[in-house]
Amino acid sequence: MEKPIVSIRVLDKGPYLVKGTFVFVDEKGTEETKDGNIAFCRCGLSSNKPFCDGTHRTTDVLAQ
Repeated sequence: MEKPIVSIRVLDKGPYLVKGTFVFVDEKGTEETKDGNIAFCRCGLSSNKPFCDGTHRTTDVLAQ
C-alpha cells in the first residue's frame, strides 16, 4: 500500500494540520522543505502567521 505524501486535516475548532513532506513557499517566494507536522492558523488571530500559536483557544472565533 502506497502512503500519501501529504495529509491535511481540519481540526475541530483548531488549525489546519499538515502532515508529511512538502515545500512551503512564503510571501517572498522563499522555498523551504518541511517534514513532519505543521499547524496553520485558521482563525486569523495568530501572532505567528501563517502558523498556529494557539490563540484560537482564547476566543470563540472558530466556535461556530
